[in-house]
Amino acid sequence: MDAVDRKIVSLLRENARRSFKDIGGHVHLSAPAVKRRVDRLEREGVIRGYAAIVDSAAFGWHTEAFVDLYCAGRMPGDAIRQAVEKEPGVVSAHTVAGEASALLHVMADDTRDLELALERIRSVEGIDRTVTEVVLSTLVQR
Repeated sequence: MDAVDRKIVSLLRENARRSFKDIGGHVHLSAPAVKRRVDRLEREGVIRGYAAIVDSAAFGWHTEAFVDLYCAGRMPGDAIRQAVEKEPGVVSAHTVAGEASALLHVMADDTRDLELALERIRSVEGIDRTVTEVVLSTLVQR
């Protein structure tokens, strides 16, 4: 990846629906040249996909939290993934260094919905406890 590739990726992260012509204007390449680079970045796995960014509240999610997940013993990452991936409010899960075994990003309709999701997660064998931080406001999101 060179500086032009990085700029193309940056522009797509800002707006994935941006045209190749528009991107080309920023990086001084023709639209076909930008398309070839984007195709290569996709083939190489640098660009893994495109997603719609939705307004959480309009989607019905009014409560957001980050949850430290503590597991018994040495629960491997695959087991943690299996334990949380079916919970619809879990939008991401990460193994982490530190005291917690994993960090979850959870969206919920309201605090009651969050509580029920946490109860379901804690009911999985091997999960000892959770520590939850409820988001008050989002300052930066990329």
